[in-house]
Amino acid sequence: MRKIDRESQARFHETFNQVNQGLKQLFPRLFGGGHAELRLVEHESGAGGGVSLYARPPGKRPASISQLSGGEKALVAIAVVFAIFNLNPAPFCMLDEVDAPMDEGSIGRFTDLVRELSTRVQLILISHNRLSLEAADSLIGVTMQEPGVSRLVAVSIEEATRLAAAG
Repeated sequence: MRKIDRESQARFHETFNQVNQGLKQLFPRLFGGGHAELRLVEHESGAGGGVSLYARPPGKRPASISQLSGGEKALVAIAVVFAIFNLNPAPFCMLDEVDAPMDEGSIGRFTDLVRELSTRVQLILISHNRLSLEAADSLIGVTMQEPGVSRLVAVSIEEATRLAAAG
């Protein structure tokens, strides 16, 4: 049991450190500066502990995550998710309206990172934001020409660009 406990702790700390390094690299890219890190927190009782997330966007004082704007919270969450994803990618990742609370500058940095990650992972981004949609390789939409009858519409951006240039 002790050997299993030691091995589990070693693996946890190794993974924790790798995710933390990824977060420290991704956070300033998504925010245009600043700093974030994960920290291990020990309980006063000595029984187990937890993980805390510290984030300081550029030009802001260190504060609790609850004091960040909606867009800042979304970017912090994306930094953590992408740091984990870079460590252990899955075949695809679905992001549902994560860009909704972001301003245009944040969306630009977010879509740059999405483009980079999409070379290794298929990303499915559900969005209504024009800037995010413009960054996509293909678009799939749902339209309702008749009440109660939904229809899928798919567009390959590469094919549309080629057709537009030919016409």
